Amino acid sequence: MRSACRVGGYHLAMPLRTYLILPISIVLLGVLYWFLSYEAAGAVLLVVFGGAMALMGFILLPTLNNVGPTAPVDPEFEDPGR
Repeated sequence: MRSACRVGGYHLAMPLRTYLILPISIVLLGVLYWFLSYEAAGAVLLVVFGGAMALMGFILLPTLNNVGPTAPVDPEFEDPGR
């Protein structure tokens, strides 16, 4: 069994192709649900949820490996609690 790859204490990002399996399967489930039940509300909700999940993946997954500080660190900063 393969262990999870880690770099510098952080997990590596999930590849986009692996992530897209979930939203694509949700959209396909929504289409299948439509053809089996002809119930529009549930089918639309499944398709919209799958589309939103895919959009979130396209936007957020490229930034998953960015693990540095978000702002410059001020070396003269003194914690007010000290």
